[in-house]
Amino acid sequence: MMKKKLLALLLGSSLALGACGGGEDATDDTKKEPANNNETNTTETADAGDAQKIYDNKCLSCHGENLKGQVGPALDKIGSTLSKDEILNVLENGKGAMPANVVEGDEADQIAEWLANKK
Repeated sequence: MMKKKLLALLLGSSLALGACGGGEDATDDTKKEPANNNETNTTETADAGDAQKIYDNKCLSCHGENLKGQVGPALDKIGSTLSKDEILNVLENGKGAMPANVVEGDEADQIAEWLANKK
């Protein structure tokens, strides 16, 4: 009986962790950023759009649509709790059930900056 419970727990944990990664092949070219004549705002909008695409491909399965949480915690106001560097640390090292390096390099930096602005 104990072995069945342990096996069920292990299987459930594996499924939850497996759902939190991947999705690199999926691209969504249907989302268009609004035109903007101000070059600075266009760059910021493009960066936010890139971060949103990265989130959609690598984070949405655990953290849900609109950052509201699912298997993982809600991130819609994470910037009021964690700084960009703290978010980057979680991305690089993992925390709780979140594995390390789901997002790496420039993508991790973009996501950390984007999430740090969610207050």
